[in-house]
Amino acid sequence: MAHLVDGDVAQNQLNWQWVAGTGFDAAPYVRVLNPVTQSQRFDPDGAYVHRWVPELRDVPAPAVHQPWTLGERAPAGYPAPMVDHATERRATLEAYGRGR
Repeated sequence: MAHLVDGDVAQNQLNWQWVAGTGFDAAPYVRVLNPVTQSQRFDPDGAYVHRWVPELRDVPAPAVHQPWTLGERAPAGYPAPMVDHATERRATLEAYGRGR
């Protein structure tokens, strides 16, 4: 935030999520983006992940997008996903539906 002339977390948060492909897009319908699918689609070779996630530098594509599926070959100490995307997507869409 120190380098933004008009930085404000409350105003910037959703835009940052949208740009990163991790937020939701409500127009014309609610679309919950999947970070794994986005990574596979827009970085199939894993160049971004290899550059910015040192723990995954030696994991080849396409496994770099889902390293937790490698079992014993997964990088030591690399965490499993925090949530199941499909489950949380359904819950999110149901919650949005109740709010309409």
